[in-house]
Amino acid sequence: MIITGPVGTPTAPLARRNPVAKLAAALIFSFALVTTIDPVAPAVAIAIELAVLPLFGIGYTTLARRIWPLLLSALGVLVTMVLFAADRGGTVLLDAGPLTVTTGVLHTALGLSLRLLAVALPGLLVFATTDPTDLADALIQNARASPRFALGALAAFRMLPLLAAEWQLLGMARRARGVDAGRNPVARLRLFAATAFALLVGAIRRGTRLATAMDARGFDTGTPRTVARRQRFTAADAALVAGAAVLAGVALGMSVLLGTFQPLLG
Repeated sequence: MIITGPVGTPTAPLARRNPVAKLAAALIFSFALVTTIDPVAPAVAIAIELAVLPLFGIGYTTLARRIWPLLLSALGVLVTMVLFAADRGGTVLLDAGPLTVTTGVLHTALGLSLRLLAVALPGLLVFATTDPTDLADALIQNARASPRFALGALAAFRMLPLLAAEWQLLGMARRARGVDAGRNPVARLRLFAATAFALLVGAIRRGTRLATAMDARGFDTGTPRTVARRQRFTAADAALVAGAAVLAGVALGMSVLLGTFQPLLG
């Protein structure tokens, strides 16, 4: 989505860990944050994620350049909740005509926005430091995933950069034919929808051809497959998964200690 290939330093301590271990650690850490709706737990989680970022070999500037769509999404959630939230309980902080901002609204809006960032960042760190081929090999060898699923997911992941390039190509082709929306927002929306539909059609055709080619090469046979590169799950990889569980507990524990913990169910 935002990161389509490895951008971290491959020799960094956590970047060189087993892809399945990194994926399991990200899932455990993210799942723990979904259990609460308060803003403290995700805020602590984001602080932890930013603290371990150098261990993945990723610079803060690089991360900032690549997650701006995620930041915009979090900001959009925050603004939407402040403007349209039905529950206006708590102390009134701002009363400007139809806009009423209360502590209850800010608590909920910040909780959702921060949780969006905290849940998405671990996945971004995993895919930013993992080669897709290594991930597919590790899923087959260590997670016992179906080769059909793992190799299909690998092929789909490899197609993402092509979609971005094709989007730019479609835009340039339309401009070359004199199709330009100018400053008309309605025309821009129609042009966006038409381009998206053309991209969807092209993606379906390419996916069909790719699936046929993979079947022709025997990817769909029931014969056990061999692997060219071994992916070993070591004690250090197990420690990474355990460490993610401990840090998730720290984030939730801080929320409980400060009295802000609000379970999602209950």
